[in-house]
Amino acid sequence: MAVLLDTNILLRLLQPGTLHAQSASNAIDRLRSQNHALQITSQNLVEFWAVATRPASMNGLGYSVEEAMVEMANFKRLFTLLPESPLQSEWERLVTTYRVSGKNTHDARLVAAMMVHGTRNILTFNVQDFTRYPGITVLNPRMIV
Repeated sequence: MAVLLDTNILLRLLQPGTLHAQSASNAIDRLRSQNHALQITSQNLVEFWAVATRPASMNGLGYSVEEAMVEMANFKRLFTLLPESPLQSEWERLVTTYRVSGKNTHDARLVAAMMVHGTRNILTFNVQDFTRYPGITVLNPRMIV
């Protein structure tokens, strides 16, 4: 089974002292041990960069550009980066069909990538953000044992 990783999973991997870090790490280890294909998109990398390079005082990681580059390269090495296919039309269909607005438009782009690439599962701590989309199975890291 292919599983797309939400950006919050990637960020928790880099914050070992945070509340959900261990759950994220355990879930990834468990999915890997079951031979699931773990995937990311360019949207994940953009969102990661925005948080990683934002100052810690502004709810970011405070990474330098060089540190963010290293971590981004690690993500691309550890997970399958889905090609940036023609996602725009699928994203437009999703946001209009499901009346998506505001911050959730970023999540809709992840779902668009899933649809285009035939991925039906997403690992995320933000379960509610994805339940509106039929055909998507939302996996909560805390529930993977």
